[in-house]
Amino acid sequence: MLVWKDEYAIGVDIIDAQHKHLFEIGNDAYRLLRDDFCTDKYDGVIRIIQDLSEYTKFHFKTEEEYMLSIKYNRYFSQKVEHDDFIQKIEEINFDEIDEDPKKYIEDILAFVFEWVLEHILQKDKLIKSESI
Repeated sequence: MLVWKDEYAIGVDIIDAQHKHLFEIGNDAYRLLRDDFCTDKYDGVIRIIQDLSEYTKFHFKTEEEYMLSIKYNRYFSQKVEHDDFIQKIEEINFDEIDEDPKKYIEDILAFVFEWVLEHILQKDKLIKSESI
């Protein structure tokens, strides 16, 4: 389970709120993984992947528009990272999910939590400092 901490905030309210929602999607995956009463997790995994795909596109668009509005000089490197993330999500093989949903959820959790935390703390934190 990933818990939002104030240190993750970049100081741009709309982006911080969207980052919190990304944590919620990751935590949905965590709860599904831990749900012993749900024996067939395939549909839940698909729903989480779809939520993640749709929401990250929305979030990245918001973040990129903000970066352009402040003439952020690292915009293009951020855009490349965003595009790479979306591509990785879109390349998910749904047949593999059906073979071992639990492992797939664990892989999604590791990828999302690691990527989101690293990206927020190392890349997005720079956005606010440069806009001042």
